Amino acid sequence: MKVGILGATGYTGQELLRILKTHSEAEIVYIGSSTSADKKIAEIYPHLTDSNMLILEKEEVPDVDVLFMALPHGIAASRADELLARGIKIIDLGADFRLQRPEIYEEWYKLNHPNPQILNEAVYGLPELYREEIKDRSLIANPGCYPTASLLSLVPLLQAGLVQKEGIVIDAKSGVSGAGRGVNQAVHFAEVNENFKAYAVGEHRHTPEIEQQLGLAVGSSVIINFTPHLVPMTRGILVTIYADVNGKVSEKELRSCWQDYYAGEPFVHLLPEGVWPQTKYSYGSNHAFLQLKYEPRTGKAVLVGVIDNLVKGASGQAIQNMNLMFGLPETTGLVTTGLWP
Repeated sequence: MKVGILGATGYTGQELLRILKTHSEAEIVYIGSSTSADKKIAEIYPHLTDSNMLILEKEEVPDVDVLFMALPHGIAASRADELLARGIKIIDLGADFRLQRPEIYEEWYKLNHPNPQILNEAVYGLPELYREEIKDRSLIANPGCYPTASLLSLVPLLQAGLVQKEGIVIDAKSGVSGAGRGVNQAVHFAEVNENFKAYAVGEHRHTPEIEQQLGLAVGSSVIINFTPHLVPMTRGILVTIYADVNGKVSEKELRSCWQDYYAGEPFVHLLPEGVWPQTKYSYGSNHAFLQLKYEPRTGKAVLVGVIDNLVKGASGQAIQNMNLMFGLPETTGLVTTGLWP
């Protein structure tokens, strides 16, 4: 496959380059950047010195089989029609195609959707939920990082009716790379180091994305409490979710639901009882780790999930989607385990 990347100089763009270098079926023929055209990628990321594609180009996309778009919201949707008409498959790592209703996009992103007519052509790119749909589409909305960890934890239990849709609380923590590579005082070293803070409380843009997918899982509207936190580490997401169980549900039933739902899944792992996920388990890999506990005293299930925000939460998942779109084994190029320590 001839592969292109728009927005190659961001963290997700360079992560695509890093992973695709070992992909047996992908040839990177184009990397584009609006701000760094004509520069060698190694000038920006020296660890990519031995990359076969060294020169960044302007955002004039040549003929490729698939294009990864790692761009700010509002740009991918405005260019999608022309690219799709040329037979180029698109995997958008931004937010333009994640929300099915343009008015919700406009409410949360404070921007008129540039191409609402195309939204019904996109499929939400969480393979564990939409594998068959992904195989047949040319436009993939790659999920956000917080939604990936949250949905992998919640959807099987909600669909099975084991937990209630009302009163769900998602307490999420992310490493600083989730904020991107741009200059921002809030993520300066002196602001983040030895510090721990909540942010975007009640207004984070991943909230409607999570609510939409949970609503689709149960066939009715779902409202959540979602609070993200910034942790002084580079990579990783850990979500702790509190949900009321339905009736006399046991911990064994909850665990069995996960086991059945994720049986045979190459990237989702339910840990043994008493072993709680750590972000290091996923560091640098496309793997997700889950654990749960039922508290009879409160009637709540406590779910914990971890992923690497740049891999399963972004670029690795995008490559997983690409593999599905082109009929390849889903694990192609993604067989690495997490780094430790």
